Amino acid sequence: MPVFDLDLLLAHRARTYGLPSGKPLATPAEALDFIDRRGFVFFWPISGVDFPSLWTAVAGDRPVASKHDDPGHVTWGWKDKALDKRAWYYAKILRRKATFISLGVAPYFYALSGNYGSPEDDHVIAYEEGRLTLAAKQIYDTLLDKGPLDTISLRKEARLSNARESVFGRAMEDLQMDFKVLPTGVAEAGAWKYAYRYDLTSRHFPELPGQARPIGEADARRKLAELALASLGAAQARDLARLFGWPPELVGRTMDRLLQAGTVIEAEHPLKPGGWLVLPELVNS
Repeated sequence: MPVFDLDLLLAHRARTYGLPSGKPLATPAEALDFIDRRGFVFFWPISGVDFPSLWTAVAGDRPVASKHDDPGHVTWGWKDKALDKRAWYYAKILRRKATFISLGVAPYFYALSGNYGSPEDDHVIAYEEGRLTLAAKQIYDTLLDKGPLDTISLRKEARLSNARESVFGRAMEDLQMDFKVLPTGVAEAGAWKYAYRYDLTSRHFPELPGQARPIGEADARRKLAELALASLGAAQARDLARLFGWPPELVGRTMDRLLQAGTVIEAEHPLKPGGWLVLPELVNS
C-alpha cells in the first residue's frame, strides 16, 4: 500500500482551510465564496474534529478568542446579518455545532433527514416513532402555528418557559440537526437584548424538499463524504463517522463507492497506523 506525503497533505489543508500565505477572508462575500467552495464548514473550530471553519479562515489557526473585540469576531456579525438573506444554510448540524452549508449542498443533507415532504406531518411521525421528544414536537407545533419567533417568545408559546435549559436546548438541536428548524434572524429580546429568531426550514427554504427529493441516500452520503475528503485530503473511516454521525456500515459502503470511482485511494500515513482514504494527488508516484 502506498504511503501519502505528509507535506503535501499539510499544504493541501492550508489551502482548503483558508490558511495560505495570502491574506485571510476579509468580507462577507469572501466568506460566502469560501463556504461555496468547500460545501460546508464549521463556524468555530471543533475540539476533536479536524475540519475547516470560518473562524480559522478569518482569524488564522488559533483558538477562538474570549475577548469580544478580537478582529476574528467579525465572523459573528457576518453570520447574524446574513441569517435572513438565504445566502447559505446555517444551523447546528454536524456534531450539534454551528455549521455553514452551501445552498448547492444543502439538498444532500436534507435528503438524509427524517423529512419526507409533508411539513405538517413529518414531525408527528417522528414523535410517534420516538425520534423526536415532546419538547421538540411542542416547539415545532408552535412555529408551525405562530410563524417565526425569537427564543424567548418561542419558549413561552411552546409552554416550555419552566423547562430546564438543557431540555429546551436539546430539543432545538434535535430539530436543527434534522433540518426541521433553523435560525433566520436576531431579535432584541431577553436580558441581553439578543436572541435568535427561528422558523421552519420548509418555510424559510420552501424549495429545499423538492430539490432533495430526487437524491437517494447512498448518493447523498457519497457526495457529502467526497466533499469532506476534498477538504481534509486524507481521513480514516472513523473520521467520517465522527463528523457525520453515520454508523460504521454506512461509512464503509460510502468509502467503497469513493474507492471504486477513483475519487480517493487507500494509503498509509507516514507516522500513524491504520488505513486511510487519500486524494490521489497527495501520494507520490
